[in-house]
Amino acid sequence: MRLDKMLSNMGVGTRKEVKAMLKKSLVTVNDASVKNGSKHIDPEIDVVKVDGQKIVYEKYIYLMLHKPDGILSATRDYHTRTVVDLIDPYFQHFQPFPVGRLDKDTEGLLLLTNDGDLAHRLLSPKKNVEKTYFATIEGRVTDEDIRKFKDGVDIGETELAKPAELVILRSGSISEIELTITEGKFHQVKRMFEAVGKKVTYLKRLRMGELTLDPSLPKGEYRRLNEEELAYCEQVKDVKHEVR
Repeated sequence: MRLDKMLSNMGVGTRKEVKAMLKKSLVTVNDASVKNGSKHIDPEIDVVKVDGQKIVYEKYIYLMLHKPDGILSATRDYHTRTVVDLIDPYFQHFQPFPVGRLDKDTEGLLLLTNDGDLAHRLLSPKKNVEKTYFATIEGRVTDEDIRKFKDGVDIGETELAKPAELVILRSGSISEIELTITEGKFHQVKRMFEAVGKKVTYLKRLRMGELTLDPSLPKGEYRRLNEEELAYCEQVKDVKHEVR
């Protein structure tokens, strides 16, 4: 990789600004001053510093966000704050995007990354990646609803929704449930309950595959994935590995 490209990719500055830094002998590679931005380096091996500060190369970023209500699952919007607006400019430089959209009024786990391969595999219907939600429901959720969800309900498309696992936490005029699905259709959870004559009044995603929302993460906050979570992401990208 070219030195100037590596520096600009890491947000050190624009190509023009990086060129000026090189000209001023502010950039070193393995402690040797370098003025030629076209110099090829191995970012995994070579030690690059700018004004004495080590620049650690990252190709991909992986962030767990606790999405709050009222924020769009999008990269840009001219009228409403998006999930990308919640993260530091350093991470924004990588142009991350949300993996699977949550409705504006839905809270919970959202993965932000610039790794398109991982996103594709997590969202592919063929991979059957499980997504678990907590919801409050207007209306009494019953064992009959469990059976219907297991068989697949009609949400107004050419095919029934795939079988889903419904767990009743509390049943009453306002019920509390957990629902695990393997699809990600538009407003799917809300449409599934509408299909059995009930209404979702609150929705929160708890899990996506083996990525579980960190209970210590406040709404609107985010963190990098830990080593165990990153290992799972690498497994997902392994074409031989089946995920749940």
